Amino acid sequence: MDPNSENKKHRTTPEWAQYQRENLWAANEGKVPPFNTDPGKLEERAQEKLTEGGWFYASSNAGQSETHLANRQAFYRHKIVPRMLVDTNKRDTAAEIWGHKVSAPIGFAPIGINKIYNKDGELPVAKVAAELNLPYALSTAGSQPIEAVGKANGNGPRFFQLYMPHDDELTISLLQRAHDSGFTACILTVDTWQLGWRHNDVATSDYAFYYGVGADLGLSDPVFKKRLAAAGIDPVKNPNEAGAFWIDQVWHGRAWSWEKIPWLIRTWKEISGGKPFAIKGVQSVLDAKKCVELGCDGIVVSNHAGRQVDGAIASLDALENIANAVGDKIYIMYDSGIRGAADIFKALALGAKFVFVGRLWVYGLSIMGETGVRHVMKGLLADLDIMFNVAGCQNVGQIDRTWLESHPKGGSLLRERSKI
Repeated sequence: MDPNSENKKHRTTPEWAQYQRENLWAANEGKVPPFNTDPGKLEERAQEKLTEGGWFYASSNAGQSETHLANRQAFYRHKIVPRMLVDTNKRDTAAEIWGHKVSAPIGFAPIGINKIYNKDGELPVAKVAAELNLPYALSTAGSQPIEAVGKANGNGPRFFQLYMPHDDELTISLLQRAHDSGFTACILTVDTWQLGWRHNDVATSDYAFYYGVGADLGLSDPVFKKRLAAAGIDPVKNPNEAGAFWIDQVWHGRAWSWEKIPWLIRTWKEISGGKPFAIKGVQSVLDAKKCVELGCDGIVVSNHAGRQVDGAIASLDALENIANAVGDKIYIMYDSGIRGAADIFKALALGAKFVFVGRLWVYGLSIMGETGVRHVMKGLLADLDIMFNVAGCQNVGQIDRTWLESHPKGGSLLRERSKI
């Protein structure tokens, strides 16, 4: 925390650990930190701030939350083995993803309907991501137009997460808009042909799209506007029907198969001039091998944070299996259950090259908008920077399996059922 530390001479990124000093010193200047970034405290504060529907949609998991619990248990069974007397004055959290040099191996996971958490939706999130030089992923279920989000993100690295419609013209339109708005990769999510059964949402009829909220990305699409007109739906007079018509195009009950993927890869490559394509939602080694076979540039190992298949394999266990099988053949990213720097470190040690974070920043957005997102993510960056310092790690490239001691899989290692 010493502001005169020589570490700054060895970095290509800001000294994120100084955010700890800034918050600890705040009372001397008559200030207080915005709020507590402990994940459990974030949950509590977000629940206080959100409507019941907003809270349920943010926090609900599929079924009995067994997959969510498995995610946390998997992190718990791996323990970091710190190394001492390492010159961590020469440390840097810098990372690189698809040619982008970024502040850390951390990205903003694609999460839809941000307007239920804050009136400005995805815009403040994209802005903060650029400010911190962390990749931002926009969901097809976003509640702002693609173009507006791209503008808010400025020169920041950004990726477009695709839910692929069963309408090729609409798919092409979405991809073209994303490319034209500066999105430099396409990430297809494949675990959400239909929403998982989430008890709280079902019990309260909690689905924003069906009530005229959150379909702005679709409603601003020229091809979808033609589809609305052909169906006789006026989005101004019938917002609920328009929202339902939009989301029915991309989620509800109709699956794609591997046979469609070559067309999508080819289409995105033609539109973007060869930019990366990845598949998100991979949990099986067989599926990971198929992604390699079809020429995907990357995969995101993810179980949708426990929101889709209840009783599924923990995402971290899937990562370990997949990295062992194809880690030298494809760029592997990780998503699901990240709560802090230790989780990021463990995912990297088990074979991920990059990690996406979701609910943490969603709760920050819910609590205090742009300021909340910034506070949560600067805190996470500080946590990671400090982790490097106290664990004896100088850079991301040093992290491998030797940093962990692991318990066997299985068993109830952790009882907590926090939603994050």
